[in-house]
Amino acid sequence: MDKDPSFNVLGGPLAPCSLNPVTGYFRNGSCDTCAQDTGSHTVCAIMTDEFLAYSKYFGNDLSTPRPEFGFAGLKAGDSWCLCASRFFQAHAEGCAPQINLHATHIRALEIVPIDVLRQYANGLI
Repeated sequence: MDKDPSFNVLGGPLAPCSLNPVTGYFRNGSCDTCAQDTGSHTVCAIMTDEFLAYSKYFGNDLSTPRPEFGFAGLKAGDSWCLCASRFFQAHAEGCAPQINLHATHIRALEIVPIDVLRQYANGLI
């Protein structure tokens, strides 16, 4: 699998999203993507209790530990590379978390408009 070029939605180099917990489609700490990443794990989101409950309700339980996969479960304050479509869905439902634009891959713009992403910027634009 060849990674797409690592640029963020602002046009600069893609910053890391999280190394603790390690996130990303490639589990390299960044929201890098490629053609095989059909979920477009490109939005670097900062988890909230509200979003974690929302995601669990829709069948993607990110908070329950899964030791068999080396996954400790996420908690509020953790950063994680979300699927762009799940982020956009949460936006429509009024419970999207804040995001790090510098760590959100430019391919997220294929699904989420930049003006929507900017609404959730965590103060770093």
